[in-house]
Amino acid sequence: MVKGEDYALARIPMEERRPMWEVFMIRFGAVVTLSQFMLGAALGYGLTLKDALFATILGSVLLEIISFLNGVAGAWEGLSTSLLTRWAGFGRLGSSLIGLIVGISCIGWFGIQNTIFAQGLSQAFGGAVSTKIMSVITGILITLLVVYGYKMLSYTANIAVPGFLVAVGIATYHLLSKYDLNTLLTSPPPGPALNFGVAVTMVAGGFMVGAVVTPDLSRYNRNAKDVFWMTLLSIFAGELLITFIAVLMSHAVKSADVITIMLNLGGWISAALVIFSTIKINDLNLYAASLGIANFLDAVFRVKISRAVLTIIIGLLGTLGSVLGILDKFVNFLVILGIAVPPVGGIMVVDYFILKRYRKELEESRAYGRLPREVEDWNPIAIVSLVLAFLVGYFYKGGLNQALNSLIAGMIFYFVLMKLYIAFSPAKNAKFIKKSEVGEV
Repeated sequence: MVKGEDYALARIPMEERRPMWEVFMIRFGAVVTLSQFMLGAALGYGLTLKDALFATILGSVLLEIISFLNGVAGAWEGLSTSLLTRWAGFGRLGSSLIGLIVGISCIGWFGIQNTIFAQGLSQAFGGAVSTKIMSVITGILITLLVVYGYKMLSYTANIAVPGFLVAVGIATYHLLSKYDLNTLLTSPPPGPALNFGVAVTMVAGGFMVGAVVTPDLSRYNRNAKDVFWMTLLSIFAGELLITFIAVLMSHAVKSADVITIMLNLGGWISAALVIFSTIKINDLNLYAASLGIANFLDAVFRVKISRAVLTIIIGLLGTLGSVLGILDKFVNFLVILGIAVPPVGGIMVVDYFILKRYRKELEESRAYGRLPREVEDWNPIAIVSLVLAFLVGYFYKGGLNQALNSLIAGMIFYFVLMKLYIAFSPAKNAKFIKKSEVGEV
């Protein structure tokens, strides 16, 4: 039963770990998408190619740091993101809050991607089916794929990623063959100037949820080396490749509307772009959401619902969101994520790698393939640090960008407040345990 549920509430044993390239293919597919084209085109519409690529590099560095460190923790422990946070900063009930936040965020991304899917297919086939009806069809189809878990993610990525790259290559050739490449490489932005700090935040925010939930995939990695190459190659290769192409396209057609840019070819190329792009990212959105919500229900209500059943429920909610038109909030959604989510990953890193509050319990239980039997209900300092970090990121406009501000603030607040608590606590204990909780075997 546990295996069939993809170890949603348990460790993944070493014999179930997968080769690096298999996990990389899934992760890479989450980066090279049409929504990344939307982001790249938005950057290109307001920035030069040089500035857009530089903003992408800076945003990607932030993503890589969080992805790698959280990913290593996930690989070492064999735990999903929300389950790992029980012993990496937030406690049992605190982790349920993170699981709920991640779940809601991924449901939102599912809705956004599903809207892109439906719009693209509707345009590619001449508008024979309305976007709303197409949203329902595509949402249900993706949901049915994710019911089968990680193995279906792998099978889908092995087909969709190469297919998408081939379609992108053909579309790029057709669209840019009419323009002088040297002119496009040096042309000024065709639209209003975009603030560089905002651009970096958009890049970081665009995949920050993906960076924080890296353990959902890296728990299938065999070691830290595999995590390093999986995250590095997927983020830098994916972000830079798509941004480079999208900027050239936006400069060529003088538009930030990636749907128009990519789909004006029509026919099978447009359909392939939309289908391959959305399937490989939306199945991962739904997968991460199901793991987060599973942890939430288990931690708060002590209820274990089948991950497959949760996937169906979440998929239907995400489909409803796409029908209601949440794509209109796309840019604002990116910026807010870029501020609110980084502190979660930062607090996990400080707790797991620096404070090491539960490393001993994790290592001891790891040898027996079970979860630690001891866990705190809440870590109030983690929650306070998360709130303070978000406020700093939201209101302080200085520094490099708001995402980096909130990330660093979260790490500093958590480290300092925990050290002060330890120094003044009568027990000199960094844990907030009132009673022992029995972990799942």
